Parts: sequence; C-alpha cells; structure tokens
Amino acid sequence: MFQNLQNIRQKYPSQFWLMLLGVLISSAGSSMIWPFLMIYVSGKLSLPLSTVASLITINAATSLLSSLFAGSIADHRGRKIVMVISLITNGLIYFFMSQANSYLTFAILMLLTGASNPLYQVGADAMLADLIPEKERHQAYAIQRTFNNAGIAIGPAIGGFIASRSYTVAFMGAAVGMLIYGFLLIFRAKETLHPAEQSDIANPQTKLGGYELVLKDQKYILFVFLIAIGLIAPAMMWVLLAVYAKSNFGLSESLFGWIPTTNALMCVFLQVFVTRSTRNFSRLSVATAGMFVYAIGVGSIAFMNQFWGFWLSMVIITMGELLLIPTTTTFVANLAPTNLRGRYMSIYWFGWGIARASAPLIGGFLNDNISPRAIWVGGLIIGLSSTLGLLIFKQSTEKGLILSN
Repeated sequence: MFQNLQNIRQKYPSQFWLMLLGVLISSAGSSMIWPFLMIYVSGKLSLPLSTVASLITINAATSLLSSLFAGSIADHRGRKIVMVISLITNGLIYFFMSQANSYLTFAILMLLTGASNPLYQVGADAMLADLIPEKERHQAYAIQRTFNNAGIAIGPAIGGFIASRSYTVAFMGAAVGMLIYGFLLIFRAKETLHPAEQSDIANPQTKLGGYELVLKDQKYILFVFLIAIGLIAPAMMWVLLAVYAKSNFGLSESLFGWIPTTNALMCVFLQVFVTRSTRNFSRLSVATAGMFVYAIGVGSIAFMNQFWGFWLSMVIITMGELLLIPTTTTFVANLAPTNLRGRYMSIYWFGWGIARASAPLIGGFLNDNISPRAIWVGGLIIGLSSTLGLLIFKQSTEKGLILSN
C-alpha cells in the first residue's frame, strides 16, 4: 500500500500536490459555515424561506456572468491570477458576512461571492488540465475531489459544534482557510499557461472573446445544458436541507453537521475506487448513471423525518456524486482545445451557475406554495428528466447524430 501511495505521489508534479494542500485547508474552513448559512441568515433576519433562499439565487446569478469573464482571463492572463483573486476575495467576504445584519448587506456580500467563486473554479480546473496529461486526468480530478472532501469531512463536524455556540467563530474559520490557500498560491505556485498557448481575445478574427468557437460545439453545449438541468436537484438539497430538517423536524446544527461530513468521508474513501471501477465504461454512461442515482437520493428525502433517514438519503446522493462529478469534469477537459480550455470550463461552470440560481427559487416556491416535502418530489422529477435527456444524448452521440464543432 505504501508503495502504491509513493507511486501516485511521484506520478504527478509538485504543484498538483500544492493545490491539493490548499484545497484541503480552504474547504475545511469554508465548510465550517456553508452547510449552516441558510439557518444563520434565516434566524438573523426572520424572513420567509423563499426570501432567504433568494440570496443563493443572487449569488448564483452573479456567478453566471463571472464564469464567462473568468474563462477569458484564464486563457489570456493565466490561471494563477484568477485563483488568487477568488480566494483572497472570498476570505474577506466571510469576515464581513459575520458582521452583516440586514438583507441588503447579505445580498451585496452574496453578490460579491458569486462574482469571485467561478474565478477559482475555472482557473483551478484549467491549471490541473495544464499540469496533467490527458490519460491521467480522470484519476487526478478524482484525487482532487478526495482532498476537497477530506476538508469538507472536517469542516461541518467542527463547524456544527462551533456554530451552535458562535457563528462568528465559524465565519472566521472560513475566512482563514481561504486566505491561507490564497497566500500559498501567491508565494509557491507557478503559472501553467505558457505564452505560446495564450488565447488572443483581441484577435479581430474571433467574436464574443472566443466563445463563439465554444458555442459552435453542439455536442458540448447540449451536454452542459442537460447536466445543468439535473444539478438543480442536488443544489436544492445543499441549499435547503439543513433549514428543512431544523424547521420541520427540529434537527440541530451540531447533529446535522454529520450529514455533510458523511458525504465528504464517502468521497474521501470511495472516490478513487469508484473512478477505477468505472474507467472501462464510457464517460456518458457513467454520467447518466450518476444523474439517476442523484435523482433517487434527492427524492428519498421526502420520506425521511429524522437524522438517520436524512443520513441515508445523503449516502444515496453521494453515490451519484461519486459517479457524476469527476466524469463530467474529465469529459470537458478532454474535449476542450488547449487554447480554449478556460472558456470550455467557463461554460461548464456556467451550467452549474444556472442550477444554483434556479434551485433556491424552485425549492422556495414549492415549500411556500405546496408543502416542504414538495421540494424533494420536484427534485426527483427534475433529476429523472435530466437522466432521460442524457440517455438520449448518449445514444445519439454513439450513432453520430450529434456532431462536435
């Protein structure tokens, strides 16, 4: 086992491991607060759930525009700068969020978070693709998720305990984690975009900053659309489950914290195994299966009413996540030309932004106008619709009915 770990360590460059260390630190910090953010804001402002959830929509809507700019900057100026800007900005935002006491203040801070988050996501995905050869990327993205979830395994368990006593301390933990990673990149990381690969966004032969080349890729755009639709279901779960469980069944923050920790621990211990087990199947088959499991897991929440029920739903949801997320990221990285890699990642995260922007509105509407359990029934229907779309997409692609470029 030790020899296997040594071989994996030597297979990847040192900057890859630097990124993983930073991801571990920052995710541990940020996850001390984000699972409980809606509980905190709801209690602080005493507003309806649909109103409080609209803050997530503001955040996600801002990230849509930001993700497009992030790709252009990452392809033109480099990966490192967008990652550093995102991390430092987020660290400062968490600090100020601990002092916020009005809807307007939270809205401004969520807007700024939405603007900065895609910068890191796009830059990091592009940097990893720069560092790792194509045949090794699937495993590299899986390892990256393992480290990210190791941090998430630590954060909510500690954060739930701390938040039940002092949300201010939890916010400080999130801020420190982001800032540490930002400074690690500033002083230790090198830019991975070589000058010869820089995309000239000012070239008169390109339109829309180079994005018209991405938009012409019919296969890719349809894939992102189908994934975005399906991701609405788990996005509703991550945004609303904590406040749903507490408001309707009295589940405390300290106990709920073990539910996202379970998700993270499963990713830590199972992600590489799942990735290896599915590597002989087509990417689209694995993504379709992952979306189906996601949908079933979210729908199962409607039948749960206590901790172990919610815990079981999270176990099912996590199995879908293990199948879907590294697979889709690798699919995008391999499909993208080197000089457009940032833009391809931008469109991919744009799809995530659509899901995150839609989820609070849909979930809040179902909660306020039908019933709390309707959130999860709606999530099931949305997830199954995406699964059907991906299945048809896979079959059409294999038959050559959908062309790339």
